[in-house]
Amino acid sequence: MDAQPTKLRIEPLLWLLFSAGGGVAAFFIPIHLFILGIAAPLGLTKATDYASATAFLAFPIVRFYLFVLCSLPLFHAAHRIRYTLYDGLQIKHLNEVIAACCYGGAVLGTVIAGYLLWSFQ
Repeated sequence: MDAQPTKLRIEPLLWLLFSAGGGVAAFFIPIHLFILGIAAPLGLTKATDYASATAFLAFPIVRFYLFVLCSLPLFHAAHRIRYTLYDGLQIKHLNEVIAACCYGGAVLGTVIAGYLLWSFQ
């Protein structure tokens, strides 16, 4: 029997990030937008000023929540855009370029979000 070397595949990780990003986008972003964008302006919750809102960033769990809220939907969007261009528009000859641009943008957005959240004083 010929033992073929196994090829390291990143595809399952990308589908995992796609799924997790879809879950975050479906459940947490609407709640977050409702509380900050609808309930606070209508007076249903106590409106916070800048000082009290930024005081929440002192807590690591809040920073982690905001990091997840920013980063996982980026990978979800990157995966959707990649496969829309690949399958929907039949741009199969640019698959590697499209994948690098989509996932590179998601990684760059994640790094920027992490830097901004953890360097905030």
